[in-house]
Order: sequence, then C-alpha cells, then structure tokens
Amino acid sequence: MLQKIGFQPGINKQITPTGAEGQWIDCDNVRFRYGTPEKMGGWNQLGTLNENELTGAGRGLHHFVNSLGRRYAIIGTNRILYAFSGGVFYDIHPIKSTTTLTSAFTTTNGSPTVTITFPTGHGINPQDIILLDNFTAITGSNFGASDFDDKKFMVTTVPTTETITITMPSNETGSGATTSGGIRVQHYFPVGSAVQEKGFGWGLGSWGGEASNPVTTTLNGALLDDTAGTGGSGTSIVLTDATQFPSSGTNFIQIGNEEISYTGVSGGTTLTGITRAVRNSTRSAHSDGATVKNSTDYVAWGEAASGDLVLEPGMWSIDNFGDKAICLIHDAEVFEWDSSLSNATDTRCTIITGAPTASRHMVVSTPDRHLVFFGTETTIGNKATQDDMFIRFSDQEDINTYAPTATNTAGTQRLADGSQIRGAIRGRDALYVWTDTALFTQRFVGQPFTFAFSQVGTNCGLAGQNACVEVDGAAYWMSENGFFRYAGKLESLPCLVEDHVYDDINLNSGNQMVSAGLNNLFGEVMWFYPSATSSVVNKMVSYNYFDSSPQRPVWTVGTLARTMWQDSAVFSLPHALEYDASNDSSHDVIGNTEGRTSYYEHETGTDQNRNGTITAITASITSGDFDITAQRTAQGQQTGIATFRGDGEFIMKIRRFIPDFISQTGTTRVTLNLRNFPNDTAASSSLGPFDITSSTQKVDTRARARAIALKVENTSTSQNWKLGTFRLDTQPDGRR
Repeated sequence: MLQKIGFQPGINKQITPTGAEGQWIDCDNVRFRYGTPEKMGGWNQLGTLNENELTGAGRGLHHFVNSLGRRYAIIGTNRILYAFSGGVFYDIHPIKSTTTLTSAFTTTNGSPTVTITFPTGHGINPQDIILLDNFTAITGSNFGASDFDDKKFMVTTVPTTETITITMPSNETGSGATTSGGIRVQHYFPVGSAVQEKGFGWGLGSWGGEASNPVTTTLNGALLDDTAGTGGSGTSIVLTDATQFPSSGTNFIQIGNEEISYTGVSGGTTLTGITRAVRNSTRSAHSDGATVKNSTDYVAWGEAASGDLVLEPGMWSIDNFGDKAICLIHDAEVFEWDSSLSNATDTRCTIITGAPTASRHMVVSTPDRHLVFFGTETTIGNKATQDDMFIRFSDQEDINTYAPTATNTAGTQRLADGSQIRGAIRGRDALYVWTDTALFTQRFVGQPFTFAFSQVGTNCGLAGQNACVEVDGAAYWMSENGFFRYAGKLESLPCLVEDHVYDDINLNSGNQMVSAGLNNLFGEVMWFYPSATSSVVNKMVSYNYFDSSPQRPVWTVGTLARTMWQDSAVFSLPHALEYDASNDSSHDVIGNTEGRTSYYEHETGTDQNRNGTITAITASITSGDFDITAQRTAQGQQTGIATFRGDGEFIMKIRRFIPDFISQTGTTRVTLNLRNFPNDTAASSSLGPFDITSSTQKVDTRARARAIALKVENTSTSQNWKLGTFRLDTQPDGRR
C-alpha cells in the first residue's frame, strides 16, 4: 500500500546510513527552507566579459555606499587591490616604490625572458607585481613599446639584488632589446602567497620570512642607517664572531627586522661585500651588541623551511571610514582610498600617516568611529615591536592620531588569554575580538578609558581571521574544535556534521583559509574551507539559524568553493569570490602564475555563469536507509499492513512510487538505492535513475530489498526543484 516518506530537515553524518532512518545523510548545493530541501540558486560572474578575472586569490571583500550614493565593492587578492563599481574593476593598489630607468631592458633571441636592471637594490621578490610605463622607444626587438607601456607584470625571478626578470607571452625574435627614455617601474606593495602552507611561502615575520635554526652572534660596533652602515663608503660589518657563518657565495644575516646580504668573511669577524635592506626589509640603525642571526636559510617566496612553520597567506582587512576605504595588508601597512573624489577610480590607495605599520587585523568601530588595530605594534613605526596580542585604537574621528593624550580618546590594550589575536568583527553594541583560545568584547564607554574589555568565552578561539560573522546581535564562528554562537552568552552549536568536517578540514595548513559568509535571505551561516587533500578552499558547511532548534539543528554540506562572501545589503544579492589556482596569463597581469579570482552575484537563476559560459549546478540529496515492519494487533498478530521505520526483519516488495515536488523546472532525477545488509554497496543495486518531470504521475517498479534510500538530484542546466512528500507502494515479502 502507498505510504508517505517523511524526513527530518538537515543532514546527519554522525551515524551510519542504517541508523539515520527518517533523516538525510548527504547533499551538495542544497539548502533547507521551511524544513524542506531545495536546490540552491545560481550565480553569475560580474564584470565586463573577458576582463573580469582578477589576479591571484581573493582574500578580502567589503561593500559600502559612499555619501554620493555610489556603491562599491573593495576586493583584495594576494596580489592586487581592486575597486568594483558600475560593473567595472579598477586597480587601486598602493605603490611601494617608483624607479626611473634608462637602457635597462635586456632580451635574448629565442627566449621570452626580459631582464630589467636597476641602479641599486630594488627590494623586489619573485611573484611581486610591477607596472611599467613611460616607454618611448625600443629597438633590436620584436617587442614594441606598446607591449610594455602601461602593462602589469608578475616578476618571474630575482637573479640579483639589482636585477629582475619578467616573462613575455612570446619569444624574442630580434637581436636584443635596447631601450631609451625614462622608463618607470612601479613596484606594488607585496601582500603574500595565494595559499597557506607549512614550510613554504610568505613568512611569518614582519619583513616576510623567518630564519631556520639560525647561528647567532652580536655586532661589534653600531651600524648607522645608511648604505654602508658606517657613515662612509665601506662595505663590511664587524661581528664578535663570524666563524660559523657561511663564507662562500651570497649569504644573509638578520639584525632586528633588517635583512643584509654579504659575499665573504674576513679574519673570522668581518662580513664583506654587504648590501643593506634586502629581501623586502627596511634599513635601520642597530646598536653595538645587537643580535645578529644567520638567515641564509631564510624562508622566502617558494623556498622550503626546515622547521614546522605555518606560513600564512596574503590577506586583507577591509572596512570603510565614511567615504574612505580602509585597507590593511595582514602583518603590514594600512592604506586609505577616498571614494568621494571625482577621479576616485583613477587614484590609488595611500598609506595612512601616523598609523601602525604592522598589524594582523583592523576594524572600524561604529558609531563611535575609531580605527582599531589588532596584533599590532607597541611602538608605532617599529615593526620589530609587533605584538600579536596588542590592540591600538585611534582618536575618535581621526585615523591619523594614535598617541594617547589627556584630550583625545586614542589608546591601547593588551589581551591576556591566548597567543595571538585571530580576528574581530562589529557586533550590535560592541566589537567581538577572538584570540586563538578565547572571545572578548570591546565596548565603547567614552573617556577616560574609551573602551571596556571583557572576556566572555574560553576554549572557543577563532580558526582564522575570516571564520566569523554577526547577524541580529549574534556572533557565529568556527574554532579549531567546534562551532560556536554568542548572543549575550557563549553557546556551543550542536552539529550533526561535525566529524565529517573536522576529520576532513586542512587546519594544519589552512586555518587562515577558512572564511565565513552570511546569506540572510535564507537564514544561512556558511563556512568555506580546504579539505585534507587540498591547499585551496573546496568545501563548505552551512548552518540554518532560521529552521534550527536545540533539539534539531539544521546543517548542510557541499562543494561550493568561495574564498570570501558578502551578504546582500549594499547590493541586492550576495556576492562572493572564487579562486582558480591554475596558471593564467590573464589580461590583468602578464606572466601571472598564481591563478585568478572570479567575482559572482549569487541567488540568480538556476545555473552558474562564468565568462559567459553557462553550466549546470549539480544539486543532490540522499536519505538514510528505511525499511518496513508488519503492524501487529494487541495479541501480536500481523494485520497485513506494513509501516516504515522497521527493524529490517522483512524483505520489501517495491511496486511503485509517486513523486511530489513543491516546485520543479525541467527534469529531476530520482534513484532508489537498495540494500539487504548495511555493508552492501548501494550503487550496485540501485533502482533507477528515473527522470521525473512535472507531468510524471507515478513510476512503476519491480524490486525487492530490506532497505531503501532515496536520492534526488539534477544534472543539467535550467533545472530547479523543491522537494514535497514522496509516497512509496511497498509490502512485506517474507524474511528471506
């Protein structure tokens, strides 16, 4: 006889399919709405066709409306900062240095490599971005001035401190390039690597790397802040003892946060052939007796580390202070971009004067309007004083003033619980600040203290900088050991997919890759993360706070890969970033080897649209096993009527099923997976798949099994579905 099949909302992966009777056990690109599963909405790539892919991995996204009513998205990748407005991307990345060169380009017949020579140390690293302009003429080459002028390049190699190479899309066919005129090379501020790696990539130190098990000694005599360090023309540094330092080839030492190269050792105490401020470090004065480290084993771009270091990816903290976008490079400088200027999209970010120069994270506190830095310097301008637990905030309404006085509200605070501040977001009446172990609130109280700090949670640290969101006065976040919620009190979120997520997530080399997103249209908090076998984001887990209860939390899982997500508010629909790590010599940067980021508008249509190519979003949901048992009278006699959710005693005869969809577009595929025992392979004994349309009344079947699992999916474009209540015609058919 026909019976309805009912399932609880949400996915349960904490038990076996046999134990999950009446529940769903797996899904992809599916959400629950009002307790019922449906296919997710589609997404459409934004930007001008063929000019809409951004260089590198998207690691920052912020929306705001300026005082003129213009809507902006500020997008930060690990290479370039963009402003998006009116369907167009604008490069607003800050420039670190500008050098004018003459006759500096060298090419070789049959090679795509171009060598650029600088008059002095350039401070550029492989994979940094440079912008070339002011080309007037180039001879002896098939490359013309137009191949270089106003073009961005990714640096391929750095053979010496005075040379770099770039790679052209084709080989040189001429005899060799000769350039003239005042060619400008603009070096973009470096951000970091595309991925978080263990032992590879952009280093943890403030200058971009870390020495591995270094030999140390001390300075024998002070170094001045000049090229030689001695106030003269010398090129040597005297140490207390240099006998254990490498003596052949080009080697490196670290003093404070400055990297210095040398080419020889004389008399067991003197380093010769020195070059100051290499490896993107900053030259500074050093006192007599200062510690000197051998940093020849320095961890830099693409170099292996011998220790168990986790090297964080290049990330941004982005917010707005009124019309100004505030953009912080993780562990580096902070910049501003004024959107109110008439030529705003033709301008670049500039350093905020007076602000810290090395901070882990940044948030604008509103409505009190303070700029707050986390994991920042105890002495502004001295990157060596960066303290991962230190907080510094500006004067009210003044992003350039940070020194506390009796007449301003600038100040500092150091948190006590944890080893580093992981992240912070604005709440309804306070900032939420997480360390790796605890949660604090930072609440504006006015002078003389400005902010009151209170620890409100322990053993609940944040997984990574972007692993938290706030909605309706509640903060939701992912830690390294579970999911949490705070709305006046700390709560651990019950999660029926917890083992599935944490057994798979790559936290050892991916905690900073975790990113949270809010889709308030459907009451969803999502976390995007890299799986155990991936160095890039490729999985997601979602919590539905609309439909969840303490007794029945509603979770889903899937393969939606987004590095950043921004909810609908400024724009009418959610926006998100997707990173494709495959090599791409894109229109944006010539020689790009770090992949590209796509920018999407979500919840539009039924399919995915990338670069004008429309492909299907494959959505599926699978139930746990269900079986039947014979109903009995009070005396224990069988009534001849069977019910689902039995004990597996009886074989079922399945004669037909009647599909039911609340809404359906196109064709939806239904499969009945059959098992006789829990360890049977369902795929080898499935019934179907059956292609169901809105006109399908019933599907006749002839099958026998102890247990059945239902799978609903779509595989093609222009298909959409929202599940109703299926009915199945079964009857007991013996015990064997």
